[in-house]
Amino acid sequence: MMNQPEPPKIEFPCDYPIKVIGKASPGFKQFVIETISIHAPGLDLERVDINMSKNDKFVSVRLWIIATGKDQLENLFEDLKASGRVTMVI
Repeated sequence: MMNQPEPPKIEFPCDYPIKVIGKASPGFKQFVIETISIHAPGLDLERVDINMSKNDKFVSVRLWIIATGKDQLENLFEDLKASGRVTMVI
């Protein structure tokens, strides 16, 4: 049986992309930015991209943070998912 390759190790701190997908609703972008800013202060708002799905039912917010560690990322993902507004975090 072959061993699974280990995922690449992330060296912190680093520039880290996050994509948050949820149902299109008023204030979704602001909610994502506010939630992420709790865990990653100093978010560069110039690097926030918004994309609507083909039928405008879902929206994705893509942004970059300075990731400082695994705990930060886990807590950030947990808060986004716990909101009930987020479908997926990539």
